[in-house]
Amino acid sequence: MWLGAIFYRACLGSNPLRMALSQSLQQKLLQKLSPQQIQLMKLLQVPTANLEERIKEELEENPALEVTEEDHDDGLTDDSKDEFESNDNDEFESEGSQDEYDNIDISDYVNEYDDEVSDYKLRDDNYPDSEDQKTIPRKVETTFHDMLLDQLGMMKVDDRVRRIAEQIVGSIDDDGYLRRETTSIVDDLAFRQNIETNEKEVEEVIKQIQQFDPPGVGARNLQESLLIQLHRKKSEGKSVEMAIEVLTYYFDEFTKKHYDKIQRGLNLDDEQFRDVIKQIIKLNPKPGGHVGDTSRAESYVVPDFFIFNNNGTLELTLNSRNAPDLRVSEGYREMLKDYDKGSKKDKRQKEAVLFIKQKIDAAKWFIDAIKQRQQTLFSTMQTIMDYQHEFFVTGDETTLKPMILKDIAERTGLDISTVSRVANSKFVQTEFGTYRLKFFFSESLSTDSGEEVSTREVKKILSDMIESESKKKPLSDERLTELLQEKGYNIARRTVAKYREQLNIPVARLRKEL
Repeated sequence: MWLGAIFYRACLGSNPLRMALSQSLQQKLLQKLSPQQIQLMKLLQVPTANLEERIKEELEENPALEVTEEDHDDGLTDDSKDEFESNDNDEFESEGSQDEYDNIDISDYVNEYDDEVSDYKLRDDNYPDSEDQKTIPRKVETTFHDMLLDQLGMMKVDDRVRRIAEQIVGSIDDDGYLRRETTSIVDDLAFRQNIETNEKEVEEVIKQIQQFDPPGVGARNLQESLLIQLHRKKSEGKSVEMAIEVLTYYFDEFTKKHYDKIQRGLNLDDEQFRDVIKQIIKLNPKPGGHVGDTSRAESYVVPDFFIFNNNGTLELTLNSRNAPDLRVSEGYREMLKDYDKGSKKDKRQKEAVLFIKQKIDAAKWFIDAIKQRQQTLFSTMQTIMDYQHEFFVTGDETTLKPMILKDIAERTGLDISTVSRVANSKFVQTEFGTYRLKFFFSESLSTDSGEEVSTREVKKILSDMIESESKKKPLSDERLTELLQEKGYNIARRTVAKYREQLNIPVARLRKEL
């Protein structure tokens, strides 16, 4: 038995499974971001247009943070920065250790910096704030669907048909198209409105809605929408009738610009066909796309930076919205002063003080995060401006130098991901227009002389070539490649095609005009 036990243990010791479960000590070096660092990165990514909303959220969550119209001390200097705690209420514990109670030091929160003016604002006094503080006007408009419902209200129909029509109008997308299948609309009416109907009845209501304004609304596809618009103006002449025939029988050929086939099929000469094309290109491919478009109010670009050319000297300023007047609540400071005068033996009072301290720390951290955000934005934009100095002086896109994120990161000492966050969501206003910072970044391309040029320069030259080409005989990608190579740019045809697509320029056949 004794020998058997030894043999069993020996076998067990050599078991691979047992060996796989053995313990060992290992050292690993890991780098993790603190919650404060993560919040700072998120704050850095917020564009100026949304910064006010982000600050509003913080003000609602933290009563120790205030916004004021006057310059007040934010209680924050390089010598008084603490390791800030998270301002998340879920992480706050009402009961702390005895050491925390006995070692509450409020000297960093009261009786300091009371007369010091905040220095975290990166404003330029040479440019008044009044212009930046103006409220962006927003038009109050009737939405596209409200306009359709108003027209529906003028129809003389019974309640049943009106409810069917309302369901159809609700299914029309913002471009004015009804892309939902008729059978699906029938099912929706049955399950949601408790209305038993059929496809024929729904189609009849759809035809009535297709008579609404703007012309072409309620169509299932582009062809139907254009035909609805043409039938509205059928009395305007022969060219409209011919345009209806073109879109009815030669729609695919028309979209692919196979004009010769259409002319032969309808026996049209060049002048007649030119009149037909004029009728079609005047139609609206998105009948609901520009009606009551309230989203346009949200698409206004709010520049994060302004670059002025002062007699040849470039001056960079931050939008004043990036420098909100924030401070720590005086009321919360007064609470700490009252505690400092008390006996400091009441445990409940000490718990309240810990809560106040946490909120003040969070407020001070947020103010400091705003400061770091401004410094990062300013240093990044300053470096971009210096790097692309010639463009900001002349506005000529061909003067843009090859520039990648790494170039700016090395000069600013920032991480590439930080530069990327700034470049992807910020805009700069110049005397030549407003540009997204990402616009200034591009890869390099070698010329015959070995010089490194920006791909942005190549795209600009390519765009100019296509713009000046004869529309009766557009330049093919092969010919564009040859012309660029003649100018000294070593570029392949597939690269020309890629750049053309990035510029949203169609192929030569689709650029052809009569």
